[in-house]
Amino acid sequence: MFTIERKKMKKNSIISASKATSTKMPATKKRGVNYSALISRFVDSQDVKPSSRGNYKRTIRQYFDYIQARGLSLDNIDRADLIAYKENLLSHLSPRTVASYLVSLRKFYAFAEAEKLYPNIARDLKTPHHGATFVKQHLAEDKIKELLDDARKDTPRNFALINLLLRTGLRTIEAARANVGDLVTIEGRRVLKVWGKGRDSADAFVIVSDKAFAPLKAYLDARNAHQGEPLFTSDSRRNGGGRLTTRTISAICKEHLVNIGLDSHEYTAHSLRHTTAVEILKSGGTTEDAQFVLRHSSPATTQIYTQSIKQEIRLKKAVECKLDDLF
Repeated sequence: MFTIERKKMKKNSIISASKATSTKMPATKKRGVNYSALISRFVDSQDVKPSSRGNYKRTIRQYFDYIQARGLSLDNIDRADLIAYKENLLSHLSPRTVASYLVSLRKFYAFAEAEKLYPNIARDLKTPHHGATFVKQHLAEDKIKELLDDARKDTPRNFALINLLLRTGLRTIEAARANVGDLVTIEGRRVLKVWGKGRDSADAFVIVSDKAFAPLKAYLDARNAHQGEPLFTSDSRRNGGGRLTTRTISAICKEHLVNIGLDSHEYTAHSLRHTTAVEILKSGGTTEDAQFVLRHSSPATTQIYTQSIKQEIRLKKAVECKLDDLF
């Protein structure tokens, strides 16, 4: 009996001490959450690529910084606070970027609920609408010729690179990952095996036409390239002979775009891929044709490129200018 009473007294003293302590602690320390450990636990639970894990870690850390700066904690935050957070993001980030932040947030709260840590208050949190248009512009036909002419004056590597990107729609990451040995022949067609975005290996291909191959062959022959080497190599002092990086590929493309007068942020290396799709559609190819070349998993993604064609037609017709003939 005496032992039971002592246990009750000890339990009551712990509860009293806990209550007394909790009233003095700031909101963010209410449960003594180790945010870094929680982020690591969440990120490690996600079965995704390392790059996606890095993005989750960065965006969730930013979210934790936001709530702590406002004296909130994961214990007392509610859906209204999440909506306020989304509006805060939209005040200085594009809707597309905010959408990626909200993906991380929804995944975090799904994890927290599954682990019985916090309720999932982010379920069905709406993603901001970012429209069906591309930020990057495609090149008009005269600018395509100007770009190729300008690149032809550069090194064999840079001309081969820009020419290949325009004629195949490769992403910069795909060009960077390609090896000489990925150039193969399938059923009489010369192709380049592609290690695509978000893939673990080269499981797709693009057809390399004669005009796409000629400058590439000249570059590889001059380099005396071998099967196991990167398709495009660096000539810098630090990385000479190493794989060309996506940053360098983007810089090469941007330099030549600037040379032909396309200096705005709307024209980047991705504009070459955009141009490939638009030219396929303009030449009579179907949306499905463009989808195969660009390797989109959904035709809805390819369909977006038709907006560029509509814009081009709209600008050429300029029907408002016809009013000048009337009054």
